[in-house]
Amino acid sequence: MRIHWFSRTSRIVALCSAANFINSADRVIMPIAIVPMTDEFHWSFYAQGWILSAFACGYFTSQLLGSFWASKLGAKNVLICSVLLWSVATFITPLLAESVVALVGCRVILGFAEGLGLPTIFHLFAHSIPVEERSRAFGYLLASGSVGQTVASVLCPHLSWEASFYWFGSLGFFWVMLWCVFYPGNGLGFGPEDTIPLHMPKVIRNIRWADFVLSKPLWAIYGAHFAMNWSSYIIMQWLPTYLSRMLGANAQSISLTAVPYIVNSIFGVASGHVADSLLLRSGWSVLSVRRLMTSVGLVGPGLFLAIFCVVDELPLAVTLVSISMGLLACNSAGHLSNHVDVAPNHSGTTFAISNTIATVPGILCGPITAALVTATDGKWRAVFLGATFVNLAGALLYFTNSIATQVL
Repeated sequence: MRIHWFSRTSRIVALCSAANFINSADRVIMPIAIVPMTDEFHWSFYAQGWILSAFACGYFTSQLLGSFWASKLGAKNVLICSVLLWSVATFITPLLAESVVALVGCRVILGFAEGLGLPTIFHLFAHSIPVEERSRAFGYLLASGSVGQTVASVLCPHLSWEASFYWFGSLGFFWVMLWCVFYPGNGLGFGPEDTIPLHMPKVIRNIRWADFVLSKPLWAIYGAHFAMNWSSYIIMQWLPTYLSRMLGANAQSISLTAVPYIVNSIFGVASGHVADSLLLRSGWSVLSVRRLMTSVGLVGPGLFLAIFCVVDELPLAVTLVSISMGLLACNSAGHLSNHVDVAPNHSGTTFAISNTIATVPGILCGPITAALVTATDGKWRAVFLGATFVNLAGALLYFTNSIATQVL
């Protein structure tokens, strides 16, 4: 007998948001754990950079596969397998920590599995969420990721670094069991997609791969996503290390890294409701809303990061980076929602391409940050001012080239 606690659409949003919660929490553990792990294993700054960037290397390889497999194998099947794989990779991390090579390999696998998640979820949302509810759905989805990062940031400094990986790895296994509760007739999800409500776009046409890479409106989205992730990866990968090494934060103070994610989740939900309200009640065009939210989500964080890099007081630094992370969440109602405006039938693929390009910062931020900090005798100013420049460039590209009508 099936459980009907929510409507079918709400159930999809809830389960996908829960998966994104775990996804986001798992990727935050290492940036926090690497501080005590470095003290224990005596890793160099460059080794730390590659350990942190290894996740993005795996994440980079699986975006398009996620979109392709979701279409061919079924989104539910791909999603449940990816959650299971990334949970295993998280759980076994402490067992491999003594070998940098093995640890980097495990991080690559973790990134590969987590990279399958969002393109698959975008595929589900494009086919299950009515257009007038999409901003809120994407807002809740991204906010759940921020909540996951918040919970991990609060709990991990109070746990041994080994326990952090064990607990959050187990949480993924619990999600798999939860899936079986909601879909008992489909076992592990290997069944027909007819339990998922479909709101199929009406216009279907044959698409070539060139259409995905030669479209200026899509490159506006790709560029904005790249810029957003440059700031996000710097904050996610390096904030605990920066606060610890530069501002003297102790193990308890590292919990303050949860504050930016709390603000991010609040802004993510709020921006979705504001965007939908502007569309439904204030008569704004979809394009105007997307451009407004993307501009706020890129220019604002860039300016606050420029101020952050000259602050040497811990509370003020956390406040500034929290505002920056909060404003970044406005992108969920901006260029991230723009995928289903310009490519309603292929938003999973366009997001996969966009997220692949936007994963390049995750690969580069580790070694580039290590190189910049080492070359400037421990100073971080160039790191954060560089992020400001990238954000402003991304906002300009999006504002001048974006549209909100279907191109694919």
